[in-house]
Amino acid sequence: MDRPPTDPAKLLASWMEWEKGEITPGRVMADLKMGGLREVLEHLAAEAAPAGS
Repeated sequence: MDRPPTDPAKLLASWMEWEKGEITPGRVMADLKMGGLREVLEHLAAEAAPAGS
């Protein structure tokens, strides 16, 4: 299944909707998964890893 490129702004918008109580936890998890949160976290983790790890 092809997904659109990861858009951190859309991920944040979905998270903020959940914080405001506008969407359910299940909906926000689906949005984050389909929106590419894993890729964002993998990228951040790789940048934060000490050199040589």
